[in-house]
Amino acid sequence: MKKKVVLAYSGGLDTSVCIPWFMDRGYEVVCFMADVGQGQDVKPAIERGKIAGAKKIIVSDLKEQFVTDYIWPALKANAWYEGRYCLATSLSRPLIAQELVRVAQAEKATAVAHGCTGKGNDQVRIEMSVQILDPKLEIIAPLRIWEMKSRDQEIEYARKRGIPIDVSKKSPYSTDKNLWGVSIESGVLEDPWTAPPADCYIWTKGAEKSKGGESVVIDFVKGIPVGLNGKKMGGQELIKTLNAKGAKYGIGRVDMVENRFVGIKSREIYEAPAAAILLNAHRDLESVTLDRQTTQFKDEIAGRYARMIYEGFWFTDLKRSLDAFIDDTQKRVTGSVRVALKPHVAIVTGRKSPYSLYQESLATYTEKDAFDHKLAKGFIDITALPFKGQRARGKK
Repeated sequence: MKKKVVLAYSGGLDTSVCIPWFMDRGYEVVCFMADVGQGQDVKPAIERGKIAGAKKIIVSDLKEQFVTDYIWPALKANAWYEGRYCLATSLSRPLIAQELVRVAQAEKATAVAHGCTGKGNDQVRIEMSVQILDPKLEIIAPLRIWEMKSRDQEIEYARKRGIPIDVSKKSPYSTDKNLWGVSIESGVLEDPWTAPPADCYIWTKGAEKSKGGESVVIDFVKGIPVGLNGKKMGGQELIKTLNAKGAKYGIGRVDMVENRFVGIKSREIYEAPAAAILLNAHRDLESVTLDRQTTQFKDEIAGRYARMIYEGFWFTDLKRSLDAFIDDTQKRVTGSVRVALKPHVAIVTGRKSPYSLYQESLATYTEKDAFDHKLAKGFIDITALPFKGQRARGKK
């Protein structure tokens, strides 16, 4: 009986070559493709996989699960990696790994495989997730162990086996796209001094010429966006609409040198219009619905939460515990946020909530002021008490 492997398959050169490579080693290959909102036609990839020799090709529509179980938790946590990256690619990997395990179990496969290289983050995210979800599955990463050392060698391997590979349209950039954002790297971008060429952008192409602006009002219920400009919307529709609106103005572009988990610094370009708008709007709504201590503590763990996503720790006990805390903080994060969309920036211009802690009578400087100013002296004196004489002691 042949060994069976389920391959996380994209239809590109690397994973297409993986199919005959496994077959040469006695494996029956089942290809699994995940739809997380790439927006691409999968028919050519499916046909290529069949020609390459795949026994079966399974396509899973994971877009709704991606939004509900992955994007919204990251939004509620205000998760930005290193303060700038919305984690679009990072968020999709544990979901892909989860479905990879499910397919492997359904197909009674003994192994799973992916097309990640040995120096990227995705190998960590996928393999850690698989090991947590099903430790019995063998994990095989062909690109880390096979004899081919270059793209040209892979192309030659594919040609010898009759696999149709279109190399004429090869982009100089490596890209990854889903509902939450686009990641772009390689080519001239590997020099961190080189300005991003206009042709590297996908969603925001041509935004340099944008003028004017518009405002949107986003409605939230318990931390989750549920409507736009007074119209109720499901998650996918809302994200797609904000991506289209924000992309016109170049909102959500990021150019950064980030710290990969494997220890490499990598120059990355990101496009994430909806993510930039929603993350800023959500954090602003929290400013009127959460008390100071909760806000400050939540800000402290946001960075840790983002690192856990980036580094592949999605299915861990700590992640689940943080989710429980974050969900509890969102009980009153309900209301509306108005955001002005202008070239390259999204600015919050208003927020309201039935649970708002903001009191105009305490904040105002008019005759309506209800704050007792006399209390301030005692507050300052008590706050300063532990530090009085500190300067004098330092001079001895």
